[in-house]
Amino acid sequence: MILAMIVATGSHWALLQSVAWTRMVADNLRTGSLAEALEKTFDGRHPCCLCKAIAAGKKSEKKHAVTMPSQKLEFAFPQEDFVLITPSSCETVPSLNLIVVSFPHKPPTPPPRDLLG
Repeated sequence: MILAMIVATGSHWALLQSVAWTRMVADNLRTGSLAEALEKTFDGRHPCCLCKAIAAGKKSEKKHAVTMPSQKLEFAFPQEDFVLITPSSCETVPSLNLIVVSFPHKPPTPPPRDLLG
């Protein structure tokens, strides 16, 4: 699944390019210093055969990419009139007063006093 995701996102080209650059740096280190090897690797004037193959592969992949023409979606609405019909009879449902039901007793009047106070 990870391999499919890498190929689908085009990350395989980046992976191959990293391998190519690593090989180029190693090859260029045999003939010069690290600074010279890095400069020769990344200047773009000295591509290796793998870099050329990667560039050709990227170009051919872009040419073969299928471009789907964008289509405008149209939705057909029915030509019917929308009518609300009221019911012929309407019954009311009695509402419950939950506050009265939950407190059946009245609070004591006057409020109770503190025993110690």
